[in-house]
Amino acid sequence: MEFLTLKSWSPYAVGAGIGILSWFTFLISKNPLACSTSFAKTSGMIERLFRGKKTESRPYYQKINLQIDWQFMLVIGIIIGALVSAVLSGDFSLRWVPSLWAFTFGEMPLVRVIGALVGGIFIGFGARWADGCTSGHGVSGTLQLAVSSWISAIFFFIGGIATAHLFVTVFN
Repeated sequence: MEFLTLKSWSPYAVGAGIGILSWFTFLISKNPLACSTSFAKTSGMIERLFRGKKTESRPYYQKINLQIDWQFMLVIGIIIGALVSAVLSGDFSLRWVPSLWAFTFGEMPLVRVIGALVGGIFIGFGARWADGCTSGHGVSGTLQLAVSSWISAIFFFIGGIATAHLFVTVFN
C-alpha cells in the first residue's frame, strides 16, 4: 500500500485504473463514466432553491432530471479522493497559486483566479455543446469506439495545447 503515499503515479497505471473503472461503471450502472451533467444538475438545483417549481419547467432541466444521482456522487468522490491522495502523499497545502503556476506566470492570485474562472466557463460551454465532457467522450465514448467521441477527444487535445500556448504568450 506504499503506492498510496506517492506524490505522482504512473500515467499507465492510472490510465488502466480509469479503464477498469469505466468497465465497472458500464457493468453496474449501465451508463458511461461521465460527470459534466452533474454541474448542470447542480446549477438547476441551486436555481430551484430560488425559483421553485418554475425551474423544472425548463426543457433542458426536464431532460436531465434535477436530482442527486451516481454522477453527482462521482464528482463528490473525485473531490474526496483528491483530498485523501494529497494528504496521504504529504503534498496537501492551501495556496492560491501553485508553485508550477507561479514559476510560469508569476505569483498573482488574481490572474490565477481569472484564468480558472474563464477556463471553467469555456469547459462548461464546451461540455454542453459537445453533449459530454472529457470523461464522457474521452474515456467512455472512445472506449465504445464512437466517432463523435474520437473527434471530441482530438479537439480536447488541440484546444488544450492552443490554450496553453496562448496563456504562455499572453502572460510571459
